Amino acid sequence: MGPGSLILNILWLIFGGFAMAVGWALAGVIMAITIICLPWTPAAFRIAFYTLLPFGQTVEDNPDSGALSLIGNIIWFILAGWWLALGHLFWAILLGITIIGLPFAWAHLKLAKLSLFPVGTLIVRAS
Repeated sequence: MGPGSLILNILWLIFGGFAMAVGWALAGVIMAITIICLPWTPAAFRIAFYTLLPFGQTVEDNPDSGALSLIGNIIWFILAGWWLALGHLFWAILLGITIIGLPFAWAHLKLAKLSLFPVGTLIVRAS
């Protein structure tokens, strides 16, 4: 992680990143408790860690994901995706009204999209 990414990640934690990472972790815990939703727990925790430090990383589609990913995303959307997307949208609107907050608002919008359909994605270091 370069110095620019480090500074952006520190500011990100202040401007909603930490709160939304807690939301992702809470979704993972709820999924684990229900046992039937256990397959979505690793994805929730993986994206919770990504939400803590999004700058310097990127999300890509997993080429090995198949039809089960579509079904998994539909179930995820119903159970947790929509409320996580609303949380990211709230932060994006709040930060988007300031010029300084625009990069963070954009990151929240990307995470809102990811929170709707996270199954079948990979998190990789940005090159």
